[in-house]
Amino acid sequence: MSLHAEIHAGRQPLPWLVFLHGFSGDGREWQPVGAALADFPRLYLDLPGHGASATTCVDSFTGMDALLRSTLSRYNILSYWLVGYSLGGRIAMFHACQQPTGLQGIIIEGGHPGLADEQARVARLEADAQWCQRLRHQPLSEVFDAWYRQPVFAALTETERAALVALRSHNDGNALAHMLAATSLGRQPDLRAALRDATFPVHYFFGEHDRKFRALASEVARHCYAIPAAGHNAHRENPAAVAALLARILPLEIKDRP
Repeated sequence: MSLHAEIHAGRQPLPWLVFLHGFSGDGREWQPVGAALADFPRLYLDLPGHGASATTCVDSFTGMDALLRSTLSRYNILSYWLVGYSLGGRIAMFHACQQPTGLQGIIIEGGHPGLADEQARVARLEADAQWCQRLRHQPLSEVFDAWYRQPVFAALTETERAALVALRSHNDGNALAHMLAATSLGRQPDLRAALRDATFPVHYFFGEHDRKFRALASEVARHCYAIPAAGHNAHRENPAAVAALLARILPLEIKDRP
């Protein structure tokens, strides 16, 4: 079993860029950024419960990692960088901390490294269980209107919020609920120590208006970057800045790698 993916061939023999979207998105959301990196071969994935992978399910981070490995194997991807936003960033960090063969580095945008204590994990599981109930039983337009009023999305204007609600309301609520339950932050291990000891490069992006993840950034990586004129969803709000930063970082990292 593997995830649905869209492939864009590169112009040079460079490592693959494997893009992982956030909760309720799909692989298309990274394409405006990836289009500016046309020399690289690029793989845009739909995560389980999302897009064309809506009928694919996992029950844990371990299961998600196995599915990601299976997908990379299907496309014969032997050398790659993961670029992940939010949920996709958490999946990328978990995968990287398993030290898979072929991984060259990770670039995380607004991804949480994991909760540090059991009480916080229990509270998050309870909160996500309530979201799952809403996803299963309420109109998605109502659920996402509430979702995008959470503090982490405070930088959104009413127009931006309405656009995201309209976009996300085409999802399958049951499929999203299953994925949210399986990959809740409450089920994720605290990855800080493993990331600090990582032998692979870790770069962390956050929107300049995203106070929560600005504060977390230094706990994830030594290389941290504020994306101007952006909140939590920086690659959507300022794709040109994110693409320019990737275009600067990646050639330097590839040149320095053996």
